[in-house]
Amino acid sequence: MSPRHDGLPEATAATLGADFAPAALLSFLDATLGRADGFDLVRIAGGQSNPTYFVTHGRARMVLRKQPQGPILRGAHAIDREFRILSALHPAGLPVPRPILFHADAGLLGTPFYLMERVEGRVFADAALPGLPREERRAIWMGLADAMAALHGARPEAVGLADLGRPGTYFARQIARWTGQWRQSAQGPIPELDRLADWLPANLPPDDGVTRLAHGDFRIGNMIFHPTEPRVAAILDWELATLGHPLADLGFCCIAFHSAPEEYGGLLGLDLAALGLPDEAAFVARYRAGRPDSAPLLPFHRVFALYRFAVIFVGIADRAREGSAAGADAAALAPLARRFAIRAGEIIDGGHPEGR
Repeated sequence: MSPRHDGLPEATAATLGADFAPAALLSFLDATLGRADGFDLVRIAGGQSNPTYFVTHGRARMVLRKQPQGPILRGAHAIDREFRILSALHPAGLPVPRPILFHADAGLLGTPFYLMERVEGRVFADAALPGLPREERRAIWMGLADAMAALHGARPEAVGLADLGRPGTYFARQIARWTGQWRQSAQGPIPELDRLADWLPANLPPDDGVTRLAHGDFRIGNMIFHPTEPRVAAILDWELATLGHPLADLGFCCIAFHSAPEEYGGLLGLDLAALGLPDEAAFVARYRAGRPDSAPLLPFHRVFALYRFAVIFVGIADRAREGSAAGADAAALAPLARRFAIRAGEIIDGGHPEGR
């Protein structure tokens, strides 16, 4: 552990990759948690939304999440919601990090931020799990399905989140939201995305009234797995969470089965059986085993997930042009908006299996 950095100069911020003065954070931690020997701050690579840092203050090992600097869309980068959700789910026994504190005053670090406990474990950026032995890969994906089923088994009213969003008509409202964001973007024309904006409202399934906490970005890269066991120790990145339909999360997680490795690390085109990975049907079946009352996952849910993800990448490209994207590779990811729209079109046209 490094020694204390009292009186850190402003230049240290650039050295550590921070978008704020580390000395300000150190003074705040000393005043709030008590003075401690040792202070480290490391920005975590990856992620395209909220800047995230590992923070060590004495024996406390924490993670700091904050809004990005610069203008943001209304309702975006809602770290206050993230903190509220962690504060509700952690006492309920769901696998999320323990929240520590939320600081709303932007005067300290330039934006609001919160601190949570750092959970030790394994993070897998690649859905194909190349760093694991073949015989362990299927179990990791099944653990992912189990964690999602457990999350969706929690009723919002039972964990104090009944007012997190509006119940019912989730997909209709989401389609309107993401289409509005797409229409407001300065991106050039993407006909494939326009097609989805028209197809989704015309193929909306009847609303079954099911409302759960929808994570909004439920994928293998947003999980910390137990150091040695194939189970999720912590679900991360709750910025997009709201009351919604559980099949939105399931469809989103299944994007990996409908996108190629070069398309944000998908599995399409790989020999899943040879790699020891489940196919989409097996993954969905495992989820439904944990939630036997779940409705079937339809092509609509997959198309919606890909459309939404495509518009998210439109937003990443917009922020890259404005200079406010959190990820250093944001500009390079811009073409993925069209790629995911094309993949959704393939599902509409019956281009690859639906995995029922």
